[in-house]
Amino acid sequence: MTATQLPPVAPEVTATLVEDLSPRLRKRLDAAVTKLGARPAHRDGDTVTVAVDDETDLRLHAPGGVVTTADDITCGCLLSPACVHRAAAACAAPAADPPAEPAGEPAPPVTGSAPHPDSAPLPGTAGTGTTPHPDPDPTAPEVASPAQRAAADALRSAAAAVLEAGVDGAGAVAQASLLRAAHSARLQHLPRAAGAALSVVTLLRAARGGDPSYRTADLVTALAELLGTAHRVGTASGEELDAVKGRARRPYSPDGSLRLYGLFTEPVVTASGHGGARTWVAGPDGRLCTVGDVAPGGVGRALGVADRAVRLGESALTHRELGRAGLAVSGATVSPDGRLGAGKGVKAVTARGADWTEPPLAALWETPPFQQATRALRSTSRYADPGSGGSDLLFLDVEVRGAVREAGGTCLLAWCDGGVAVRLTVADDDPALAHRDNLMLLATAPGTRLRIIGRLVPALHPRLTLLACSHPTGEGRIDLGFDRLRRADLPVPDARLEPVPDEPVDSGGRSPLHLLERRIEQTVTAGRAALGLLGDVSAETRRLRRSGLPTAAGLLAALRASAARRGRDPFGRLLPADTDGFAAHWLSAARYTSAVSESLCAAAWEPTPRGYDRATAEG
Repeated sequence: MTATQLPPVAPEVTATLVEDLSPRLRKRLDAAVTKLGARPAHRDGDTVTVAVDDETDLRLHAPGGVVTTADDITCGCLLSPACVHRAAAACAAPAADPPAEPAGEPAPPVTGSAPHPDSAPLPGTAGTGTTPHPDPDPTAPEVASPAQRAAADALRSAAAAVLEAGVDGAGAVAQASLLRAAHSARLQHLPRAAGAALSVVTLLRAARGGDPSYRTADLVTALAELLGTAHRVGTASGEELDAVKGRARRPYSPDGSLRLYGLFTEPVVTASGHGGARTWVAGPDGRLCTVGDVAPGGVGRALGVADRAVRLGESALTHRELGRAGLAVSGATVSPDGRLGAGKGVKAVTARGADWTEPPLAALWETPPFQQATRALRSTSRYADPGSGGSDLLFLDVEVRGAVREAGGTCLLAWCDGGVAVRLTVADDDPALAHRDNLMLLATAPGTRLRIIGRLVPALHPRLTLLACSHPTGEGRIDLGFDRLRRADLPVPDARLEPVPDEPVDSGGRSPLHLLERRIEQTVTAGRAALGLLGDVSAETRRLRRSGLPTAAGLLAALRASAARRGRDPFGRLLPADTDGFAAHWLSAARYTSAVSESLCAAAWEPTPRGYDRATAEG
């Protein structure tokens, strides 16, 4: 049985089942989750049945596709409903996304500062049993309510406990605490923080389950987002508070009539087993929108969806065709991230498209690469507030130079305007998709000029995942995930060009910043205690200072000191560690490294000085 075979379970259901376990059963819960994952399961309608053993079945009933109450999980063992199996099943299943906010008015805003619960009553009110509430100042900005601050504090404490324990120690009980806090945050209209908590739980399960797609850096980002957002709930006001709260759903807003021009189509294949296609279109003003079709099915579905009609009005265009044609849409609805809605009121008909060299699409390639990269970085920033807008796509004119070998594989080196060397990598290495074959074929044609679309990869050097390009002959365009180039499509290589070395310009080792980054990741993996046992870090801090990173040196020293700090009571016994204080130091370090990395990435896209010699750079 895999997690994808089980229906999603509402966070509050999992939290309730774990909380109801006895202390003895909680200790056995992680082992029960592992054991249950090895048992066979089958689906019958809305019910999934798991064979706990040869004589006992466990059932998860998910009307509507989600388990919404604890009673929907039943077990046939003698200890049920107080058994460990029900909680183990909930912990093994994916955490369900939060439902839409209930209809009705949102919680009234709170203005000004709430009185401290221990503050003295105003003169003349003692003994009355009531405390006067003056009318709120209409000019005061909105602040979080006491209940919202309490919910945020619970999230912060649960996240700090994960840092204390590390991945190995953050089992089902710690995850249930996060799920309970996430549920409370959602009820207090804090969907951004609640969503961050669910992301942390999902990544913890992936790490503990050996998921090959898991990356420690993703868990670092999720934990920092959770800790930072929870902290800001208590300090933000006005528009900043609105951004910190976030939105429960990505609502579609009316956008009238739109004239859209197809750009390209890319396959979408996720680690959770979903697959489909996403077609990018642009308006006359250059605004980018997408039309997507993603559902369970993996890469096989992605390949099939490309040739299915898009779900938008009466248009009969397939995704591949839309990437080269146009649409006239009336009654359009668009989400904040540019997704086009397909509601009943939307009408769309096929219209003429535009070549990449024709208006209005040609304007996308006129913005200098440095400005495009800066805009894309704002969009991809790990901790950007929702609604920051923008896209992570770059539109470049490049000259292919050839393939280069890196530690992680082979990529394509190209030059773009401003003398910037850009490394182009595959968007997906699945052999069923055309990305890898197309990139390697393009590498055999140095000197070829291409107009490309790529997705920014934040790094210390200019780097993109290559998504689409103009046809090497200059006629048409290629969706590099779906369309396959042939050798006959390529021009004769320019023999005058020197071979590209295996170690291109700026590949040079890692930034000294990794000395701090690895300690941040080490904390997530092994917990606070492991960092506390690290010993002297003076050699690392000296190297950071010599590299012009004194702030990083100070943060590393403070993080290590906080990890090792343990007070003692009057009898000499160790006091509990200050988990909240350590989490604050860790958060400062994580946010700092992210900001510096983004600054270094932006600087790498700056045009090279006049007279810069390319041949010297490549050597």
